[in-house]
Amino acid sequence: MDRDGDQFVHCGLGHRHWGKYGAAGLLLHHGGTVLLQQRSALSLGPETWGLFGGARERDEPPVTAALREAAEESTLDVGVVRVRGIVSEDHRGWSYDTVVGDVESRPEVAPASWESKDARWVPAGEVTDMNLFPAFAISWPKVRDAMRRPVLIVDTANVMGSRNDGWWRDRHGAATRLRDQIDAVEGFRLPPFDVAFPELVMIVEGKARGIGDGEHVRVVTAEGEGDDTIVDTVRQYAGVPDADVYVITADRELKRRSQEAGASILGPRWLLGQL
Repeated sequence: MDRDGDQFVHCGLGHRHWGKYGAAGLLLHHGGTVLLQQRSALSLGPETWGLFGGARERDEPPVTAALREAAEESTLDVGVVRVRGIVSEDHRGWSYDTVVGDVESRPEVAPASWESKDARWVPAGEVTDMNLFPAFAISWPKVRDAMRRPVLIVDTANVMGSRNDGWWRDRHGAATRLRDQIDAVEGFRLPPFDVAFPELVMIVEGKARGIGDGEHVRVVTAEGEGDDTIVDTVRQYAGVPDADVYVITADRELKRRSQEAGASILGPRWLLGQL
């Protein structure tokens, strides 16, 4: 089926690309392996290996495009993909977005269109041994670093206390506002991603208890000390393969304890700047 983005264009760097409105591909990984597509003999870069993907349609978001292309070109059930972020390549007027995601269990995947000759799960350490599509070979070192599962754990009391919005009069209301603002963020600036979609966890205590989960935010109520619950939550996530755990706090002692448990630290200003 011809689409409105199916066209060759030249970027500001003088390169010729497929995709009038840019292109996107899916970097799906599980357990240190990555799903690759072998392109058919009739495709650009015949019989080389790269990502399932292709041209974006007008106004089509990168995630939508990458999942659509993967579903068209393979038997992958894209409904099981957990999208973690996007890594973008800017070619001055044309862009390629690598959508990075993972799956809970590794499915069998086969070709499903004339564009695909084969599909294979390849150990990340063996990708460069394959006959790679040239553009993917260039981008692989960068996108490989993004095979991560980002997690943000919010010290709610500390973040609320860092801004003057009347939180001291209504801690429950202030925590609810913060949850809803975090929920509304469409993507975080969190390297190595250009846009990250982390798992979001807020720890609440005291009068902020009982606010409930958001659409994307999981709210954990501390039965005792909030700091203890934060550190326990860090330990739960830090043991998960490929997890990058961040605690958002300015509390010096909690920073130390969280780092010892396996987290990195981001300050409240970083979070508030994203809202």
